[in-house]
Amino acid sequence: MEPTTLQEAIIYFADPANCREYLVARRWPNGVECPRCKSKKVYLLASKPWHWVCKNKDCGGRNGYRFSVITKTIFENTNYPLSIWFQVIYLMTQSKKGISALQIHRQIGSGDYRTAWYMVMRVRAAMKDEGLAKLLGTVEVDETFIGGKRGKMHKSKRAAIGWGQKSKIPVIGAISRKGNLVCQMVEEVSANQAERFIRKVVDTDKVELITTDEGGEFRRLKGQGYPHDTVDHKADEYVRGVVHTQNLDNFWSMLKRGIIGTYHKVSKRYLPLYLAEFQYRYNNRDNKNIFFDVIAGC
Repeated sequence: MEPTTLQEAIIYFADPANCREYLVARRWPNGVECPRCKSKKVYLLASKPWHWVCKNKDCGGRNGYRFSVITKTIFENTNYPLSIWFQVIYLMTQSKKGISALQIHRQIGSGDYRTAWYMVMRVRAAMKDEGLAKLLGTVEVDETFIGGKRGKMHKSKRAAIGWGQKSKIPVIGAISRKGNLVCQMVEEVSANQAERFIRKVVDTDKVELITTDEGGEFRRLKGQGYPHDTVDHKADEYVRGVVHTQNLDNFWSMLKRGIIGTYHKVSKRYLPLYLAEFQYRYNNRDNKNIFFDVIAGC
């Protein structure tokens, strides 16, 4: 069964056997395999349901390596049942602008807020776009800054490093028109950083056009052989034919609305996990099996 609503998910996963069966099917679609050596020659333990033993030479031979359906997953070493975990994952995958740990805490009735925070951070770590193909076609590249305005901070909270963007966390991103998006936190916005990022995420042989704003960090792209064009935001130019960064600007807007309206504050230490969550949800915006895929990656 694939739950299509939260109510369906709650009813179906109320049965622990359904949870384990669902996790087995999603984690090992081609048959159970050892999480240590990846061998498919494993034996079900008759005395312990949902547990197997691998007697491969790399796993101890005769003594064997015992594992369960939750071994080496985000669900391991936790006291909460899979039914609660699955509800949390469903809520996080269906919330366009995210859902806070405090809201999760209220909905699942966790005894401590820190429990809910621990759960959502683990799920964010599982939302990874592994094997994401490099971007091609027309690609928009831009940067943004995450953080509150220094002028609106309490005097005791202001960092003595000036105004503007100096007190914020820079994030760079690239998006293929009608395709995938990649974003990451960076220490600084510079030409070298922008070029490293573009080489990493853009297919330089198949890219048709890279569109950016007039930022100085992008000025060297054309000289290095990239098909590059810009729009001048300072001159109130935002679109010129196919040259614009509107798709990426829309994502930045959604990201910031999520941070301001849902989380209120995100620290630099954990910002990469929040970026991974928003990137994963955006790249799977048309994927009806997003819940299925997150479970498989846990």
